Amino acid sequence: MTMVVTGAAPGEVGPKMDGINETLVASIYEVDHHGEKLYENGAVLRCLFVDDANLEATFNWQSPFESAGAGGLTPTLSAMLQSGMIQPVVESVRGMLSSEERKKFDRSTPGGWADRTAGAVEHARGRTGITKLNSTQVFTGMAPIKLTVNIMLRAWQDPEAEVEDAINLLMDWALPRHLAAEGTLLTAALDWAGSNNRTAESLVEAALPSEVPALLAIQYKKRTFAPLVIESIGIPLNSPSDHHGRFVQLQIPVTFSTLTAWDGASWEGAQPPNGF
Repeated sequence: MTMVVTGAAPGEVGPKMDGINETLVASIYEVDHHGEKLYENGAVLRCLFVDDANLEATFNWQSPFESAGAGGLTPTLSAMLQSGMIQPVVESVRGMLSSEERKKFDRSTPGGWADRTAGAVEHARGRTGITKLNSTQVFTGMAPIKLTVNIMLRAWQDPEAEVEDAINLLMDWALPRHLAAEGTLLTAALDWAGSNNRTAESLVEAALPSEVPALLAIQYKKRTFAPLVIESIGIPLNSPSDHHGRFVQLQIPVTFSTLTAWDGASWEGAQPPNGF
C-alpha cells in the first residue's frame, strides 16, 4: 500500500517572500536516504529562520588510560601521598609501636626509619601519576549533527496558504507516515504463512507494518544539509489568529538532526558547489 501525505503534493508552501534576499530564505523539501530530492515537483516549504539558528556538532573524546598509573591501582593511598596526608598516618602507626620496636625499625634503616620515611612521604607531596601517555585522548565517536531553528510563518495575504498549509506540511513530515493499528511479530508471521503472497517483500511488510517519518533537506545560505530528520517540533497555540481561528503568525521551534554522524566529506558535500 502506498502512503501519500501532504508532503508529496507539488508546489511551494509558506509565506510570501517578496523583497527578501534569497540566501536568507530556507527551503525544506523531502529527500531519500542518500539526500537526493524525492519528488522532482514535490512540496517545498520556504520560510525564514529567526532568532537563533544554531548548528551543533558534539565529538566524543575520552582518555581511557587515566587509571593506568599508580593512582588507578591504589587511588586513596596515591591521593594521600600526593597531598601529604599520609604523614600523620605514618606517625600514628609509629606511635603505636613500643619503644623497643621503634628502636628496632630505626636501626634497620640507615639514617633512621622515621627520618627516611618522613623524607620519602614529603618528597611525594605535590607529585602526580598523570603523564602525557596515560592522558592521551582517543576518539570514540560522535552523535549526529543537530540543527536548531525557529521557523517564522506570517500571513501577508492568505492565512490558509501561507501559514496553515505550512504547519500541516511540517507535521506531515515530522509524524510517521503510517502506524499500523495492531500486530506483533507472531501475528505477522502467522498472517504471512497463511497468505498466498509469500515473498520477501511481503514478509518485511508483515513484520514491519508501519512507515517512518520523512527524511528532509534544508537549503539555507547556499548550503544544503541532508538527509535530516525532525527530532522535535513545537507549535505555540496561543499565537495570533484571524476570526476563523487560522494562525496569521507563528514562530515554530524545530530541532533537525542528520540521519547519521558526519565526516569531513559530508561537511564538504553540504557546501556550495561553486563557492560564494
